[in-house]
Amino acid sequence: MTKLNDLRDNAGARKSRIRVGRGIGSGKGKTGGRGVKGQKSRTGVALKGFEGGQMPIYMRLPKRGFNNKKFRSNFAVVNLGRLQKAIEAGRVDAAKPVDAEALIAGGLVAKSLDGIRLLAKGEISAKVTLHVHSASAAAVAAVEKAGGSVVQTAPAPAEAVDNDAGASSQA
Repeated sequence: MTKLNDLRDNAGARKSRIRVGRGIGSGKGKTGGRGVKGQKSRTGVALKGFEGGQMPIYMRLPKRGFNNKKFRSNFAVVNLGRLQKAIEAGRVDAAKPVDAEALIAGGLVAKSLDGIRLLAKGEISAKVTLHVHSASAAAVAAVEKAGGSVVQTAPAPAEAVDNDAGASSQA
């Protein structure tokens, strides 16, 4: 039986590093394995991705996809399992409609961000009426199966800039 203080790597599993530039007797002295002269023999050289002035491959290949962060909605997520635990602990009252303020007061979310999104991770058995901005189909089905209901309200849109009104007032 092996003891914890006797554990070792297999023989040859770890190579010891080669100390370069330590005299000609070591076999890796003088130039330290870098060859002779030139840019790559010097320190501080980074030639990765440089192809001698031709267009590099990362610029020649097409780029795919688009990630529009400016207009993306950032929802605060609430899972059914955490909601059920909060109801059982008495932090959320299932008899009253549960909205963003009740979820914040119950400690399920820190702030509502762009709205609350309900997801179906976990089980729910309490009959509860939820007012959320968005919910997955599985979450809605699980709440309705438990006898509750989900009211989805679209988040308030950001103030749209009316370009026509600005143009006519300047004329």
